[in-house]
Amino acid sequence: MPKKLQAAPTARPEVADSKSARTRARILDAAAHVLSVKGYAGTRLSDVAEYAEIQAPAIYYYFPSREDLIEEVMFSGIADMRKHLVKVLAALPPESSAMDRIMAAVEAHLRHELEISDYTTASIRNSGQLPERLRTRQLKEEAGYNALWSRLFDDAAADGQLRSDLDPRMAQALVLGSLNWTVEWWNPRRSSIELIVENAQSLVRNGLSPAVEPPRARRSTTRRASVRR
Repeated sequence: MPKKLQAAPTARPEVADSKSARTRARILDAAAHVLSVKGYAGTRLSDVAEYAEIQAPAIYYYFPSREDLIEEVMFSGIADMRKHLVKVLAALPPESSAMDRIMAAVEAHLRHELEISDYTTASIRNSGQLPERLRTRQLKEEAGYNALWSRLFDDAAADGQLRSDLDPRMAQALVLGSLNWTVEWWNPRRSSIELIVENAQSLVRNGLSPAVEPPRARRSTTRRASVRR
């Protein structure tokens, strides 16, 4: 599997160009990839070292344990995704409707988990597998990410762009759940990311938007001509 585009999210600017920082980033990138493919239970430091092209003992210079390395990846995945969504929404035209903003969020979520970041893929796929002690920072970031979506759904409801029979929080959870699950079944050899995005947007828009009643057909009336006697 080819590497996705990566970032070293935790490296400080003043040391970003140092050899040590580059090695640390390479370890994180490798761990994100292995974790996204093999899961929490199947991630071994030997696999991470092989993918990062370093010796396995060198990992302990940067991370005290396997759990510390995985925790950093999981936190970075959701933190990067939240920042990505903020950036995407900020770039939209001011006149964008609430539903258009939800559509942009759908695309941002799918592209980030499927195309852009192994960190996000790993974070989504392994969210329920980590022990609670490793999830403190991740859960805080997840709350921030969910809050962004909550505002989008609240705005749609306030503007009359959300069906009145839908509970905004429940609808939001169902949408995010389906978007997250895409990483489990999508095969890039069978369909493009563009097709996935288009289908997801169509499904979400049509599922959330109030039904538009078709215009009533005008009843044709045949006037009876008066017959003169």
